[in-house]
Amino acid sequence: MSVRQSAGALIAALALSACAGGMIPPSASGLATPSRPVPSGEATRPTPATPRPTLPVEVPADPALDSSTAAGLGVTRGPDIASLIPSGERSRLALEAFRISCPTLMRRTDQSGLTKGSDWNNACAAASSWSEASASEFFSRYFEAVQVGTGAAFVTGYYEPEIAGSRTRQPGYEVPIYRRPTDLIDVDLGQFSESLKGRTIRGKVSGTKFIPYDERAQIVAGALAGRGLELAWAADPVEFFFLQVQGSGRLNLPDGSVMRIGYDGQNGRDYSGIGKLMKDRGLIQAGSMQDIMAYLRANPVEGAAIMNENKSFVFFRELTGAGPIGALGVPVTAEGTVAADPKFVPLGAPVLLSLDRAEPNGVWIAQDTGGAIKGANRFDSFWGAGARARGIAGGMSARGSALVLLPIGSAARLVLP
Repeated sequence: MSVRQSAGALIAALALSACAGGMIPPSASGLATPSRPVPSGEATRPTPATPRPTLPVEVPADPALDSSTAAGLGVTRGPDIASLIPSGERSRLALEAFRISCPTLMRRTDQSGLTKGSDWNNACAAASSWSEASASEFFSRYFEAVQVGTGAAFVTGYYEPEIAGSRTRQPGYEVPIYRRPTDLIDVDLGQFSESLKGRTIRGKVSGTKFIPYDERAQIVAGALAGRGLELAWAADPVEFFFLQVQGSGRLNLPDGSVMRIGYDGQNGRDYSGIGKLMKDRGLIQAGSMQDIMAYLRANPVEGAAIMNENKSFVFFRELTGAGPIGALGVPVTAEGTVAADPKFVPLGAPVLLSLDRAEPNGVWIAQDTGGAIKGANRFDSFWGAGARARGIAGGMSARGSALVLLPIGSAARLVLP
C-alpha cells in the first residue's frame, strides 16, 4: 500500500490530501474526449450539473455500535437504481474495475460492517461473463442502494503524473529520486502498549536512541547523497514534488522509453499541504494545482523554501508488470476507481455519485484508500495519466450526493423495512 495525495483537494481545502495506492491506469483509448483540448498544465473547465438530493435520514445511528463505521453511523435504504445508472463508458469502466476486484472482495473482511464476503458471490459470478455493452443493467440487476449517514458527498481527483526523468544523472536531470533507505524503520507501537494499538511511527536509530528521520529540507540538501540510493533523476523539482504528492508516476526518459515508479515508503514526517499555507499568506487566490505550480516556478527560491515546509518525503521503487496496485490489492482503473474510507464503504463496492460537476457522475468502484480520504461520503476519483487526466484531477472539487451499492439482500440486515 502506498501513499498518494489528491490534486483535487488543493481546490477544496488547499491542503493536499494523502491517498494510498500508486496508480497507473490501463489504456485510456476509448475514454470520452473532453469538450475542448486540454493544454499541458491547464485545469479543465468544469461542466456544471444538478446533483440528486440526499435522502432524509430515517435510520439513526445505533448507540450500541461504533459510529466510526457505516453500520454504526446508520444507513437509509436508497431508491430503485434502475433509472439512475447511466449507460456508456462510465458504467463499462466500473464493471471492468468491479470484475478485477471480485477475488479479493469475496474473501476480505469488510470494516464498514455493511457486508459479508458471501454477499458478493452472485454479483461476482455474473460479472465474470457479463457483457460490458450492458454494464448499467448489471449494476441495476445485482445491486441495491443505501445512503450512509447524510449522503452528502465531497469528491476530489487524482492522476498519475508524467514527468521528464533519466536513469542516470546528466545535464538537465539533477533532481535525485531516492529508493527507500535501509535505515528507515517502521515501529508498531501496539507491540509496546495496548493503549497504542494501531499506531505506528517511522524513524531511524542513532546510537541507543530512536529518532525522527531526516526531513525534506535535509534530504534535498544532500543528506542521502553518496549512499547509492538514487533510483533515477528528475528534470524539474516542482514536477517531482507533485509526483511525490501523487505517490506514483511515469518518467519520460531521454531515449523515448518510460520508467514507471511507485511509492516505497515515506520518511515518517507529518505531511503539510503547501496550498493552504500559500493561501493563508496571500500568495495565491483560488489554489488549483496549476496555480500553485505556476507560483513555485515564478518564484524559484521562495518556492523551494515553501516546498521544504512540507517535511514529508516519499521514496520510490521501479514498477514492472500489471499495476501499480491500489489499497484493495488489485490494479486500479482510470475513470473507474475511487479512493474511499473503508470504514464507511466496503473496498470493492460500487458507489453511485451525483454531483454538481458532470464529469464524475455515475458508478465508480472503491479500490483505494487515502490518508485524507476519511469519513462517510468522502471520495477521491482517479483519472489516469496524460494531459486530460491532469486537467480534470488538478481542479476536481465536486459536491452532491452518494449512494453505496450493496448486493441485493444485504441491506435488509442494516435498514428498517
